[in-house]
Amino acid sequence: MSNKNRNRVGIVYSTNPDFQYRTEGKEETITLDNSRQNLRVQLDKKQRAGKKVTLISGFVGKEEDLNALGKELKNKCGVGGSVKDGEILLQGDFCEKVLQYLKDKGYKAKRAGG
Repeated sequence: MSNKNRNRVGIVYSTNPDFQYRTEGKEETITLDNSRQNLRVQLDKKQRAGKKVTLISGFVGKEEDLNALGKELKNKCGVGGSVKDGEILLQGDFCEKVLQYLKDKGYKAKRAGG
């Protein structure tokens, strides 16, 4: 299904040439202040061929802000990674470095997992 048809609600097909599809409006999410974010930093290696990744989750806000934070963290650690499904993945074990950086920036971050 193409992206332009993804948000149509209720009607599959209409023969009326003047018909306007009703679409779901995406509600705008606002990004919380750094001090109100509850971020969780954990080390993960499940389904990654035994390779370790640092996983940052719990970010509430716009996708653009999450991408910007992911880019900052990748630059700070000097590694690759990705941002998807509301989580930031950094290649390697950088939990302590990421925790310190996030706390310096004013985020409420804590270590999760073992």
